Amino acid sequence: MTNVPTTTLECLPLLASALGAAERGWPVIPLHPGSKRPAGHAERVCPGTGRCAGGHRTPEERATTDPELIRSAWAHRPYNVGIATGPAGLLVIDLDPVKADEPEGAPDGATSLQALCERAGQVLPDTYRVRTARGEHLYFTAPTGARFKCSVDRLGPHIDTRAWGGYVVAPGSVTRDGAYAVACDAPVAELPGWLAERLTEAHKPAPVPVRVHDGTRAARVALERECAVITAATDGGRNSTLHRSACKVARFVAWGDLPRDVAEQAIQGAGESTGLPPAECRTTIRSAMNWVIAHATPREAA
Repeated sequence: MTNVPTTTLECLPLLASALGAAERGWPVIPLHPGSKRPAGHAERVCPGTGRCAGGHRTPEERATTDPELIRSAWAHRPYNVGIATGPAGLLVIDLDPVKADEPEGAPDGATSLQALCERAGQVLPDTYRVRTARGEHLYFTAPTGARFKCSVDRLGPHIDTRAWGGYVVAPGSVTRDGAYAVACDAPVAELPGWLAERLTEAHKPAPVPVRVHDGTRAARVALERECAVITAATDGGRNSTLHRSACKVARFVAWGDLPRDVAEQAIQGAGESTGLPPAECRTTIRSAMNWVIAHATPREAA
């Protein structure tokens, strides 16, 4: 009997999860082992080769249902599995728990969703559900022709949605917070119309113009300009635009012309206005700021 390498055995359940999602028509991406972060490279370090030979491709664009590509990716490393919700035709409701610093009695995502249904006089249909490391994912198919973006707390406290521009961690994956597993293996239901109405772009508030009072005039102008650039970013380029603009503003922080907290708060608000998750915005902004501040060259003489 041939011994199968331990690494291969470790990969098998995750490979099965990725192939199972692909069989449903849900494109998948590898996530770092034990993590929720995509394993692919960031745009700023894109080698411009392979699948990116024609230009950088985001994780959503690299997601695939090709069994051969999936087997190749998961053959030797136990990647967690991400499902690209937009290309999969899915809208996933993500119910999160209450944060530790919130007041006693604050509603978690499940409580908020129940209250939303009661106010609307509606009952959610049975659908495919995944127990996450900290809450639950409810899978729905998006209505034909609809193109929903991700949202944060739009339906209620601790209720996020994942659609175009996002992904969810698939069952079978494990993070340091816990495992993801199927909680209800029912067929995926279509998103109820009353929920679709609450998620339409027409109801999205316009971003508030940034007005900065701290820092030099040049720094203030640069920050306001870059925040406007971020809020105008489109689906596929929101995170890369956020990173580029944060890098431009970070120079003024490095030179002492603008307080870092002022810059980060303004850029965070601009990033969230595009529908990017708050945590993703914070990570991108912090990465840009740290790198530029550490490598900034002295200001050029006028």
